Amino acid sequence: MKRIIYFISCCLFLMLWSSCRKDFEFTQSNGTLTFSRDTVYLDTVFTNIGSSTYNLKVYNNSNEDLVIPSLKLGRGESSSYRLNVDGMSGKVFQDVEILAKDSMYVFIETTIDFNDFTNPDATYLYTDEIEFTSGTNSQKVELVTLVKDAVFIYPSKSDEGIVETLTVEVDGEQISSEIQGRYLTVDELQFTNAKPYVIYGYAAVPNNKTLTIDAGARIHFHSDSGLFVGENASLQVNGSYSNDQETLDNEVIFEGDRLEPSFSDIPGQWGTIWLYEGSRNNSINYATIKNATVAILSEGNPNDNKLTLTNTQIYNSSNFGVLGRNTSITAQNLVINNSGQSSFAATLGGRYNITHATLANYWSNSFRQFPALLINNYVLDEENTAYLADLSEANFNNCIIYGNDNPEFVLDEIEDEQVAFNFKFTNCLVRFQNASSTDYSGPNYDFNDTTHYENMLFNEDPDFNNPNENLLTIGEDSKAIDQGNSIFANQVPLDVLNTNRTVAPDLGAYQHTIFEED
Repeated sequence: MKRIIYFISCCLFLMLWSSCRKDFEFTQSNGTLTFSRDTVYLDTVFTNIGSSTYNLKVYNNSNEDLVIPSLKLGRGESSSYRLNVDGMSGKVFQDVEILAKDSMYVFIETTIDFNDFTNPDATYLYTDEIEFTSGTNSQKVELVTLVKDAVFIYPSKSDEGIVETLTVEVDGEQISSEIQGRYLTVDELQFTNAKPYVIYGYAAVPNNKTLTIDAGARIHFHSDSGLFVGENASLQVNGSYSNDQETLDNEVIFEGDRLEPSFSDIPGQWGTIWLYEGSRNNSINYATIKNATVAILSEGNPNDNKLTLTNTQIYNSSNFGVLGRNTSITAQNLVINNSGQSSFAATLGGRYNITHATLANYWSNSFRQFPALLINNYVLDEENTAYLADLSEANFNNCIIYGNDNPEFVLDEIEDEQVAFNFKFTNCLVRFQNASSTDYSGPNYDFNDTTHYENMLFNEDPDFNNPNENLLTIGEDSKAIDQGNSIFANQVPLDVLNTNRTVAPDLGAYQHTIFEED
């Protein structure tokens, strides 16, 4: 009985004590809130493409529990911003509670239609504000977004929601593929620098047509999107040198469609520039291609002038920077870095002439299986059957082939007397493990054979500026200085930064410079 009386007494005490608590008595906010920032910049977005989610932290530093009578966007329900407050989505909120010495997050997103505004410069600064309470106690946090107009290219969609796909030629037959995209119209075969281009799916160049891209053009790809150049079609990228190396105003830039700084170096945001078998006379000059899955995929036409790459930089490819399959590529002043597999892969034979290139790979996002430069003469099908083709030539002249792995070039030949495997490295600085290793033996790795190797430097420091940040200029301590063959230097007299190299040519795409100290 005593225990029962004691238990009842305790319960009554707790009930009476709880009824006296003031934990649930909230005081109206009187303008004393503080914020993690007074303006939220949502960075730049394209019209009708949603932004990333940004956050604002709201603090109640007082000793009282507060209620915010009104938390809303200044433009109210008509605002192009969206909020999420304590798990609730909306634009206007009432009686939002925040405990003493506590904080809460407000999450902010936006999707803005550029056509709602008038602006002759193809940009619009959209602003609003988040208002906390009203009247004399009102507090505000500004919201700012730069909106860009663009030319949008995307496939059609049927009433049933089926997205248009490409028809491609396979062994002379037109085959319906599963590649979402459409062929460009005649009016779309010149990309100018007037507005950025945003591509959904694959924008395909029709047979026997040429897509011309002007200097200064900006091409943005949505996820799993790219360019497709088919039978007898061509791609001509006509960038030029930019005096301002920060803005690269004359270069053509290919990248993803997310413009926020946090996306600036994320690999694999889009697909590839696909030079399909049968396309011809493709050229890319002064372009930066970044954040692709495979930046350039070139297939077929090993005996034709399939692709010429000049003064081009390729960064942050989740698989390959350049992937050639039994194709023909000529490259000068080519810079590639940070690829999930190889930066340059010459596969299934073909014809390659690469002069004054910096083929580096400092990938650190995951394990990579292949070196910076991979050369082979075969492809395996699903049943592991090998198909071979001639490597007619693979010449690398005055190049740097380097990275954070070792070795950084591999010659993967399946020997067959009926198939050629011709290659030569002349005046190149390469990273390659000790030649005594049994993993890489045989005639292809006989570095004393001058028919394959001439004036080579092994495992010497190229003294890159900051390869982890894709800064591959070489400094005054580089072992590549003055090591170039003058014959090849005179074929490419200016480096990628327009510096003359004919007097004392350095290896790679850059003449050396003195690095500025931070």
